[in-house]
Amino acid sequence: MNIQEAKQEIIHTLQAYLRKDDAGNYLFPAVHQRPILLMGPPGIGKTAIMEQVARRCGVGLVAYTITHHTRQSAIGLPHIEEKTYGGQVMSVTEYTMSEIIASVYETMERTGCQEGILFLDEINCVSETLAPTMLQFLQNKTFGTHRVPEGCRVRQINVEADLDIWLDYAREKQLHGAVISYLSVKRERFYVVKRTEDNLSFVTARGWEDLSQILKGYEALQVPVTEALVSQFLHHEETARDFAAYYRLYQTYGSDYAIPEILNGTLAEEAYQERVAMARGGSFDERITVVNLVLDALGAEFAAYAREDAAVVRLHELLGRYKNGNQSLTEFITANRKSLEIKRQNALLSTEEARREEWVLHRLGEMELAVKQAHIRDEKEQLVLLRTLFGQDVQRREDLIRRIQTELSHGFRFVADCFGEGQEMILLVSALTRTPNVLT
Repeated sequence: MNIQEAKQEIIHTLQAYLRKDDAGNYLFPAVHQRPILLMGPPGIGKTAIMEQVARRCGVGLVAYTITHHTRQSAIGLPHIEEKTYGGQVMSVTEYTMSEIIASVYETMERTGCQEGILFLDEINCVSETLAPTMLQFLQNKTFGTHRVPEGCRVRQINVEADLDIWLDYAREKQLHGAVISYLSVKRERFYVVKRTEDNLSFVTARGWEDLSQILKGYEALQVPVTEALVSQFLHHEETARDFAAYYRLYQTYGSDYAIPEILNGTLAEEAYQERVAMARGGSFDERITVVNLVLDALGAEFAAYAREDAAVVRLHELLGRYKNGNQSLTEFITANRKSLEIKRQNALLSTEEARREEWVLHRLGEMELAVKQAHIRDEKEQLVLLRTLFGQDVQRREDLIRRIQTELSHGFRFVADCFGEGQEMILLVSALTRTPNVLT
């Protein structure tokens, strides 16, 4: 199965394992639970999906690379204790708590999550001395004499590199357009592992994602992107050279075709027709790149809408809580800011979630200031003002929707004028169909 199917399978398994009855007792006996074994090539995203699953299900995550562990760190260090058996004092060997089990308890204490996932990475590389201990753990959920806490789940899933699924993920995560466009054309370059007598050459999904981040950083700093930089992330000489050349073309096409002006309708008709003629006469790679430039620009707008919508929904939620509570607005904002800091300290929020919470609290602060400036003391009058101010945020979201719908219409018109109903239009439609938060 592909990485997205594996993610859903893990979520469903976790939900089944964590089901409880009305008294709060787990319905799935631990003895019948099977650890989930994720098998797949390196860099495909196994660790990333475990983080996404934990966040989606609201549980903790303890991740360990098992190759770094010895038998002692896994089951604990021995120490001598005195015990009485049959009236005689005996010296017996006990063990300190396993470092791994201790980390589970520490995560529970730090995050407040009493349920979670213990992810043991590279378990296939476990040392021979640790193998019996790992077998005991997989069968009995114990390291030595120490059991994994109740509520922490430790079933084989084979994961394959699926480019179409990864491209959906890449568009959702707003990875660099050049990466998405290149892999749409050069699909065979997505995952490469070649071993020779001299070295190992490889290109992985993780490498493409990391490359995307550095490309965005270099562009923001206006630093040239070189083949040497690309080769740090794509460890296959031919692929690195090919992508570096394509990246330069992508930047040139991005400048030549003036996609932002086409989408917002500010490009003069004569200049527009010049771009249409240029695209019609382009090579296959150029035509696909043009479509991906349109998709990249639209994707950025869809992502902006998703952020705006999530922020407005969250603001509405907090305003509802405030209305139904008994705190002053100042006390309510202070309490939510403390909650945000706790979540940040315990890494319970993604970067996007933290930004959204900051915006919402800042907006609530603006509303509080407006209430004070209006010298409002009456609770009903205060709620009326808050409702009016919230209406401004809703209106801004509606304005964004209308703008994106206009840009979407212009994008379809441009691709239709350039390529008619050919494969380029099919690419545009199919990609938009799989893109989250598309506005039609």
